[in-house]
Amino acid sequence: MAQNNSRETFGSRLGFILAAAGAAVGLGNIWGFPTQAASNGGGAFLLVYLILIFVVAYPMLVVEMAIGRYGQANPVDSMHSLNDNPVAKRIGGLVGWIGLSVPSAVLAFYSIVGGWILCYMFGAMSDVLGLTDAAAWFKGFSVERNLFGTLLFYVLTILIVQGGVKQGIEKWSTRLMPALFVLFAVLFVYIMFQQGAVEGLQHYLLPDFTKIWDRDLILAAMGQGFFSLTIGGCSMLIYGSYLSKKENLPKMAMSVTLVDTAVAFIAGLVVMPAMFVAMHKGVEIYAQDGSLLSSDTLVFTVLPLMFDSLGLLGQLFAIVFFLLLTIAALTSSISMLECPVALVSERLNTKRTPTSWVLGGLIALFSVVIVYNFGALFGLVAKTATQYLQPTAALMFCLFGGWVWKRNEKFNELRQGFPEFSHSLFGRIWPWYVRFVCPLLVITVIWASFG
Repeated sequence: MAQNNSRETFGSRLGFILAAAGAAVGLGNIWGFPTQAASNGGGAFLLVYLILIFVVAYPMLVVEMAIGRYGQANPVDSMHSLNDNPVAKRIGGLVGWIGLSVPSAVLAFYSIVGGWILCYMFGAMSDVLGLTDAAAWFKGFSVERNLFGTLLFYVLTILIVQGGVKQGIEKWSTRLMPALFVLFAVLFVYIMFQQGAVEGLQHYLLPDFTKIWDRDLILAAMGQGFFSLTIGGCSMLIYGSYLSKKENLPKMAMSVTLVDTAVAFIAGLVVMPAMFVAMHKGVEIYAQDGSLLSSDTLVFTVLPLMFDSLGLLGQLFAIVFFLLLTIAALTSSISMLECPVALVSERLNTKRTPTSWVLGGLIALFSVVIVYNFGALFGLVAKTATQYLQPTAALMFCLFGGWVWKRNEKFNELRQGFPEFSHSLFGRIWPWYVRFVCPLLVITVIWASFG
C-alpha cells in the first residue's frame, strides 16, 4: 500500500502513546473498572482482568492498529484496502461503516455523562465559594442542567479535534494524560490517610482465589478489557493510520495497553479505598447480599458523599476528582469524533474546522434528543452501542484481519519498524491466534451479553 504522504502523523512516539492511551482511557477505566472490581470480589477481578487484557485485548489491538497503518486512511477506506477481491472490498467497506457507527453512537451517550461530570465539577467549585443555589442546580438532575453540561462537553471536544492530529489531539493528550496521573497520585495519598482506606486497599489487592473461576467474573473482566482498550471502537484503527511506518507496531500497541491498564489499576487504588472510607462514614455501599448498591452512580453518589464528609479539604479534592474525570472523558471523546471527521474530510476533501463543528453538531443533536427522552433512550443507546455494536465491529475487524487480509501484506506491514517480526515468538503465535482464538473469545463476550 502506498504511503499517503499528505497524511498527518503523530510528531513523537510519546505523543502517539499518550493520545492512543488517552483514547482508551475513559470513564470505562475510572468509573467502570473500579465499579466492576467492587461488584466482582475486588482482587480476584483485578487478577483475571490483568490476564485477559494481555491474552484477549492486546492481540486485537495490534490487528486494529495494523489495519489502520496499512490503509493510511479512515476506517472505511482502510478496510477497503485489505483485499483486491471486489466482494471482499464491498464487505470490508461495510465493516468499516459498522465500525464507524460505534464511536458515533458511543459519543452520543458518553457526552451526556461527560456533561454530568463537568456539572459536578462546577458544583464542587460552587460549594467552595459558598454558592449553595448554584451548587444545588449543578448537582441536581434536571433537563436544563444535563443540556448545559452536554453541549459544553461537545464544544470542548470539537475545539480539540479541529486542531488536527499534532496541534489538536497530540498537543492536548500530552498535557492532559500526565495531569491525570499527577491528580490520581495526589488523590491516592489524601485518601490513604482516611479511616477505612487500608481495608479497601486490601479488598482490592488481595484476591480471593475461590472467586477466580466464577463465570460472571471472567465475562465481566473480558468485557471490561474490551471496552477499556476500545477494541472495535475504531479509535485505534484511526490512530494507527496516523502512526509512522518506522515504528514497531506491536511494541507501540503494548505501550498503549500498559498505560491504559495502569490507569484502570490506579483508578481502583483510589476508588476502592474511597468506598471503604465512605462506608466508615456511614454511607451504604453494599446490600445485605454483598452486591453493590449504586453501581452505575458510584462516582456520582458515593464519592461526593465521602468528599462532603471531609469538610473544606474534601470539597477541594472533589474539584480535583471531577477535573480528573473530565480529562479522562475528553481524551476519549476526541478520538470518537476524530473517526467521522477523518472520513468526511478525506472523502470530500473538506477543511477540518467546519467538518469538526458540523459532525460534532449532528451527533450533539442526537444527544439532545436523548437528554429530552432520558428514561427511554439513554440506557437503550448505551447498551446497543457497547454490548452489541462494539463487539460485533471487533469481531469483524478480527475476522478481516485474520482471514481476508493477505498474509504476505500483513507480515510486510508488521515488519516495517520490526524487521525480525516473522522470526519472533510474537510473529509465530499472533497470526493464528488472531484467526482462531480471538474470534472465539469475542463471540463468547457477545453471547454473554445476550445471556
